[in-house]
Amino acid sequence: MGLTNNDIFKKLRVAHKLRDDQIVEILALVDFKISKSELGAFFRNENHPKYMECGDQILRNFLNGLIIHLRGPMEKKEKPKKN
Repeated sequence: MGLTNNDIFKKLRVAHKLRDDQIVEILALVDFKISKSELGAFFRNENHPKYMECGDQILRNFLNGLIIHLRGPMEKKEKPKKN
């Protein structure tokens, strides 16, 4: 069986040494709001009653927020002037 979104999320969390509050802030960078308790459900054991599957949208928003967190916001490119 391949990696699930939850596995990827957990691995990124460990690799970047992120706490729950930091992940909430990273998601806020892309205007995605989530509580610490909702977030904790993704990191629980699959057999735990409060376990939740991490959907594509949440993982995508986390990855986009992580890029901003690590590199900073993307610089706006100036439009070329017409002569």
